[in-house]
Amino acid sequence: MTFTTAPALSGSVAVPGDKSISHRSLMLSALAVGESRVEGLLEGEDVLATAAAMRAMGADIQRDEDGIWHIHGVGVGGLLQPQEALDMGNSGTSTRLLMGLVASHGITATFVGDASLSKRPMARVTEPLSRVGARFTTSPGDRLPLTMTGACPAVPLDYVLPVASAQVKSAILLAGLNTPGITRVVEPIPTRDHSERMLKGFGADLDVEVQADGTRIITLKGEAELKPQNIVVPGDPSSAAFPMVAALLVPGSQVTIANVGLNATRAGLIDLLREMGGSIEIINAREVGGEPVGDLVVTASALNGVEPDPARAPSMIDEYPVAFVAAAFAHGRSIFRGLDELRVKESDRIATMATGLRAIGVTVEELEDGIIIEGSGGQPLAGGGPIATKLDHRIAMSFAVAGLVSRDGVTIDDMRPVATSFPTFTTLLQTLGAIA
Repeated sequence: MTFTTAPALSGSVAVPGDKSISHRSLMLSALAVGESRVEGLLEGEDVLATAAAMRAMGADIQRDEDGIWHIHGVGVGGLLQPQEALDMGNSGTSTRLLMGLVASHGITATFVGDASLSKRPMARVTEPLSRVGARFTTSPGDRLPLTMTGACPAVPLDYVLPVASAQVKSAILLAGLNTPGITRVVEPIPTRDHSERMLKGFGADLDVEVQADGTRIITLKGEAELKPQNIVVPGDPSSAAFPMVAALLVPGSQVTIANVGLNATRAGLIDLLREMGGSIEIINAREVGGEPVGDLVVTASALNGVEPDPARAPSMIDEYPVAFVAAAFAHGRSIFRGLDELRVKESDRIATMATGLRAIGVTVEELEDGIIIEGSGGQPLAGGGPIATKLDHRIAMSFAVAGLVSRDGVTIDDMRPVATSFPTFTTLLQTLGAIA
C-alpha cells in the first residue's frame, strides 16, 4: 500500500483499546471466580490470541452485540489442560504472560507462533520460570515452538529483573498468583505498571515499595482469590502515537484523539514530542478504572532535533519507530541511545527503521544501542519503497506516517500485520482526511 502527501488533518478520533490492558483484562478475568465485563477491549489479532488461549484452558469468554466482553473465570489454580497447541500468532505479550500463568499450574501447554514470533528469544522468561519449577522443551535458541509443564505447587521466586521488561515482570507475578508464599520482583528501572494496578483491582494482595533511587520492589502473596471486575479499557497510547505524530508533521493540522491512556509509565512519547516543540494539549483529564485518561489536542508544529535521556526508553519503547519519523522531519540532528530492547521486538526495529529511512532519503547512522537521524528541517521526505517491514506492525504504521509528509509517497510492502494491534488504522487516517 502507498501513502502519499496529505492535506491538513482535522477531526476527532478514538484509537483502539490499550493492548497491554486488554491482554491482562482477559487473563485476570479468566482467573477470577464469577463474571467480569470488559468494555473497549482491543479486538486485534494479538488480543484475540489471548482470548482463544484462555478459552482453551477453561474460561468461558463471550462477546455480546454491543461489543462488551463477558468472562466467566475458573479461579486461580483452575486452569485446565489445553487439548491443542496454543497459537500465539504474532503476540509476544500473550506468549510470555501466559507462560507465567501456566508455570504454577499442573498442566502442560505447547506454544506456537508465526514466523516473526518464532524468531523472538524466550530465555528471559523461561529462565526465571524454571526457578519456580516449570519445565521447558524449546526450539533452538530458546524460541518457539516450545512446550512447558507447570509446577504445582510452584516455588516462590525472589527475582531482580536483569532487563527492563514489563513482560518478564508480569510473567513472574502471574506465576506467583498460584504459588504458596511471597513472590518478590525487584525492578531497578520502572516499566509499565498495568499488571500491578490490575492485580490490586482484582483483589490480589500486592504491595509496591519505591526506594529513593527509583527501584520498585513488588511483593505478591500467593494462592490469591481474584474477584470479578467491570473494566473499561482506555485508548492505547502506543496506537495514539501514529495520528499524534501525523498531526504534528502535516502542515495546518489539528486533531483531537479521545480517551487516551496517560499512565506515566507509558507517556514518554508525549514528553519527547513536547520537548521537540510539539503542541500537544491534554484536556478532560480523568481516571477510569484506576488508569489516568485524557483527550489529546495535537496541532501541527515545527519540531527540533533531540537527544533524549536513555532512561526514558521503558516509557515509550514501542513508540520509538514513529519517534524516528518525527526526528527525520525535524530541524537538526536527533540521537537516540539505550534502545537495546528494540533489537528483539517483532523485528530488529533499529536496523529495520534505519534501512527504511535511508530508502526514503533520510541520512541515518545506526548505533549498537540506537540511531542518529539528520532531520529534513521540515522539508518533505523524498519517499520511495517498497519498505521491508519484516512483519512488524509498528514499522508499517511508522512509514505510513512518513508517507504523509513525502514528495513521492511511501510504499509499504505488507500492511496486514497492522491488524495485530490497530485494525482500524487506515480507516482512521481516512477519517482525518489523509487518504482519499
